[in-house]
Amino acid sequence: MREIEVFIDTEEIAEFFFHELVKRGYVPTEEELEEIADITFEYLINKSIIDEEVQDE
Repeated sequence: MREIEVFIDTEEIAEFFFHELVKRGYVPTEEELEEIADITFEYLINKSIIDEEVQDE
């Protein structure tokens, strides 16, 4: 299997969930969206879909 490099941005995840939830009639708060994004990120790590790599800034 080929390995590819993927960058996951939790802000992008939060924005995606915001738009999808609004389309379904929900109006989440910013705090709720941040939690959903963090949970999604942790799920991807736990399922070994992604590896967390800390970048030096």
